[in-house]
Amino acid sequence: MATYVIGDIQGCFDELQSLLSQINFNPQNDHLIFAGDLVNRGPKSLETLRFVKSLGPAAETVLGNHDLHLLALANGNLSHASGGSLDAILQAEDREELLDWLRHRPMMIDLPQFSAAVIHAGLPPQWTHQQAMDCAAELENVLRDNEKSQHFFQKMYGNKPKKWREDLSGMKRLRFITNCFTRLRYCTTKGKLRLEDKGPPGTQKAGRMPWFDVPGRKTENLRIFFGHWSTLGLTNSNNAWSLDTGCLWGGQLTTVRLDDMQVFQHHCRGEQNPTDFQ
Repeated sequence: MATYVIGDIQGCFDELQSLLSQINFNPQNDHLIFAGDLVNRGPKSLETLRFVKSLGPAAETVLGNHDLHLLALANGNLSHASGGSLDAILQAEDREELLDWLRHRPMMIDLPQFSAAVIHAGLPPQWTHQQAMDCAAELENVLRDNEKSQHFFQKMYGNKPKKWREDLSGMKRLRFITNCFTRLRYCTTKGKLRLEDKGPPGTQKAGRMPWFDVPGRKTENLRIFFGHWSTLGLTNSNNAWSLDTGCLWGGQLTTVRLDDMQVFQHHCRGEQNPTDFQ
C-alpha cells in the first residue's frame, strides 16, 4: 500500500492515466491525494472529474482556484467566465452529482502519519497548523451549505482583505481564507497577501517573498505539499513541496510517494500556450 500526492491536473486526463500506469496504481491498495485544480483549460476536465470521483475512498482532493471557479460558474457567477473548457461539465447529464461531490471536497487534508498536509496554494505566516485546519473547516462548512454557498460564490472574487485579523467576519474573512488556500504565492514578511505577483521567484516586486520563505512562519515544522504555482516547478523549500510542474503547459505531471518520498514524473505534451493567459 502506498500514498501519493499529485500536482495540478487541470483536465489533462490522458497524462494522469499515463502517470498512474507508471506507478502501477492499484485502487484496491494505494491512495491518491490531489493538490487541487482537477479541472479547467485542459481538454478532458469532465473525464478527470468523473474518474477521481469514481475512485471513492482510494482518492482525495483539496479544492483549487479552478475548481472553485467551476462551482462559481455553475452557481451563476459569470464575472470571470472565459474559454469553454468547462462547458462539458456544465452540460453533462451527471452535472449536479459531480458538482455536489466537488463542493464537498476539503480545503486542506491533514496527514499526521506523515507529519504532513496537502493544500492547493499557500498559508499565511501568522496561521498555526491548528488555525489553518480551523479556517479550512470554516470555509468547508459554507461550501457544503446550499444557501450559504450560493451567496459565497456570488462574492468570492477579489483581492481584499490582504492581511489576516482574528476579528475579520463575513465575506471578508471567507475571501481571505479562500485566497490563501487557492491563490497565494507571495506575501510580505508581515503576512500581507500580494496576489498580483505570479511569476517565479526573482520576478516579484521588492519586499515580497514566497509564502513558504517568510521567516518565522508558524507552520514551518509541518511538511506541506501544494500545487498552483507552475512557474515554480518541483521545489522543496522550508518544508514546503511544490508539485505543480506545468503539465498543462508541456511540462510534467508530478507525484510524490509519501512512504519513501520518491518522485515520479510523466512528461506532458502541453495542451495550452501559457502566453494565452498572461
